[in-house]
Amino acid sequence: MLASVAPLSAVPLSAVRERLRTVTGFGRALVVVGVLGLIIGRWLGWQEFTALAAVALALLALAVPFVLGRNGYDVRLDLGSNRVVVGEQAVGQVSVRNASRRALLPVRIELPVGAGLAAFQVPRLAADGSHDDLFVIPTRRRAVLVVGPVRSVRGDPLGLLRRSRENAPAVTLFVHPRTVRLDGSATGLLRDLEGTPTAHLSSDDMSFHALRQYVPGDDLRNVHWRSFARTGTVMVRQFEQTRRSHVAVALSRNPADYGTAPSSAEPAAAARKPHADESADESADQFELAISVCGSIGLQAVLDEKQLTVLTQEKVMPVENAARLLDGLAGLDREGANGTGSARDVVHLARHIGRIVPNASVVVLVFGAAVEPARIRAACRVLPQGIRVIAVRCVPGAALARGSMGATDVLTVGDLSDLPLGLRRVIA
Repeated sequence: MLASVAPLSAVPLSAVRERLRTVTGFGRALVVVGVLGLIIGRWLGWQEFTALAAVALALLALAVPFVLGRNGYDVRLDLGSNRVVVGEQAVGQVSVRNASRRALLPVRIELPVGAGLAAFQVPRLAADGSHDDLFVIPTRRRAVLVVGPVRSVRGDPLGLLRRSRENAPAVTLFVHPRTVRLDGSATGLLRDLEGTPTAHLSSDDMSFHALRQYVPGDDLRNVHWRSFARTGTVMVRQFEQTRRSHVAVALSRNPADYGTAPSSAEPAAAARKPHADESADESADQFELAISVCGSIGLQAVLDEKQLTVLTQEKVMPVENAARLLDGLAGLDREGANGTGSARDVVHLARHIGRIVPNASVVVLVFGAAVEPARIRAACRVLPQGIRVIAVRCVPGAALARGSMGATDVLTVGDLSDLPLGLRRVIA
């Protein structure tokens, strides 16, 4: 008889932890109140503490039936699309089916959405019964949202006891930035079938430059025999080295590059200092416009099957296809991974381009209104020679304007819809 009794140590610790997790923080506090009330009431003989303990323990006892019940649910989480654009509604559905042979009691379904939480009430389900709930996720800003995991939860109205179980894994929702199709606007910027001639000379390429005298070691296939027949001197062809189209789009993530535009017309002391909230909103709007400009140019290059590199101060974005590019841009913000803003400005970003893509044919620098002209010039000077540079200042509400700093085109964009026309002006 004694041999059939299981020792206390045989009780699985996981089962004990599971039971303890059922009691919420509020429930544990009520347990403490009940125990202390009993001790103080018995020790001092105070009936008030004994009554308080009785009420606390009674509430705990009444909460127990709410967490009882089996969990035989088959739950599916389905998003209509894992990728939407800012402003579009992401629609999804939670499907709950009773996979057991007996009816199941009502249950609450919880669905985390990013930092928020959605809840659905599922009624009593008969065997093989099902219940569907539709939900809509508003997308007011770019983001990478984790939707789920879906949990079935049983608990009392006071929140003393809670039993939950994960029924469906989480899925990722990408909220892409707004983009605009450039089509013919970028044709002149990105077009070249045979390469772009550079200032570097080569002995074997496609763009003829001049003739020079033969030196030992030159390829005899490049000998210009007509010149040799006329002059008696062996001459060889010399070519301009060509560079295949390689578009590099560089987006500054430095918070200092976004904000109030510098002005030399009015003294700094007389200038109105914007409120902190206004300044933050202005910087955020500029950065969102910069993201959209970067995505639009990069997306056009991907669709045209051009060699493309999209980078920031800290990272190189994936550009295998349009979806990967926009997925990467969806999660970008003005702050680095350590929670502090990047201390590297557009000049450092330009140096980074020279290291990562020294053979780029076109470089597009994208930044906000706070970048002074002197820093734009300095950024262009550190880029390798022979690269066409286009600087895009993103200032929401500003009129479309085109300027130049030497060989660099400076384009001011106030709205995303202005970008195609702005690029046409740059190319013209």
